[in-house]
Parts: sequence; structure tokens; C-alpha cells
Amino acid sequence: MTGGDVIGIVVADDHEVVRAGFAALLDTQPDFTVLGTAADGAEAVRVCRSTRPDVVLMDVRMPGTDGIEATRQLALEAEHSPRVLILTTFDLDEYVFDALRAGASGFLLKDVTAERLFEGVRVVASGDSLLAPGITRRLISEFARIRPHADAAGTGSGLAGWSRRACRTRRSRPGWW
Repeated sequence: MTGGDVIGIVVADDHEVVRAGFAALLDTQPDFTVLGTAADGAEAVRVCRSTRPDVVLMDVRMPGTDGIEATRQLALEAEHSPRVLILTTFDLDEYVFDALRAGASGFLLKDVTAERLFEGVRVVASGDSLLAPGITRRLISEFARIRPHADAAGTGSGLAGWSRRACRTRRSRPGWW
């Protein structure tokens, strides 16, 4: 964090009123300080390099360099890579997957309450990850759908792919691991 327990934040959004509104809202918290704002992804990267925030609140769709590409560039920073919290109106799985692949630590929708936004910034700043509840539900469903069945060998124990000897050892020692 930037100093003591204060979380340094950069807000990146192409809509000036949204950017200013989120910056003002975040500045109401005693443990937050808004270090800068940016109107597009390229500016967000520049502002982050000069201010070294802990968290970037990043919109996805911005002119020029979008939020996904800016997130990817920030994730590659060797010196100081801020945690990116995507905040967007677009509840599209494609954006969620692309943002997470690019290195985002969280994904919230702009209809989030102020309290949830504050919590999200704190969670991401602490090193954890956060997704909007509806997004979490869809990701779990997608993972369950595409993950191969763990019991493909038909052992009934979830030990598919293990040797017979390893399975016998596991079954004979229930508390083994």
C-alpha cells in the first residue's frame, strides 16, 4: 500500500462524470486516496507508472487502448504491478474471461453499491480476488460443465488416473492425507 494503511487508487473510465464520481466517492473513505484518473487505457498505464497505485479501478470499453489491454500491460510491469479491479456496465462472459486472463484481480458491475465497491477495493488491495456474485455463479457453472469427470476410471473414489497400488493404499488409509 502507498503509505501506512492508505490504499492508493487510480480511476480509469472514458466518461468524465463517471470517472469524477467514482474518484469523489472513493475519496470519502479514510483509508483510500485517489492518486489520479485516466480517460483511456493508455493514459491509465501512464498514470499508474507515475503514481504507483495499489489498485486501479478500470473500465473495459474505452477508446484507443481498452481496459483489457491496459490491464495486460500493467500486469507485465516488473517494478510495481497494481491490482486491477474491473468496473463495467457490460456483464459479458467474454469480458470477464479476457480480463482475468489479462491479470485483473476482480470484476464488478457499475450497479454495485458504494459499500460493495469499497469492500472490493479493500479485498483486491489485500491481495485477494473478487467477482460479482452473478459472475461467480456463471464461472462455477462453466467450470463444472467443461471440467472432465474426476471419476472417469469408475473407481467411485475420485482417484481416476491413479495406479491400482496407489488406490489400494489410499483406501486402506482413510486419513492418509
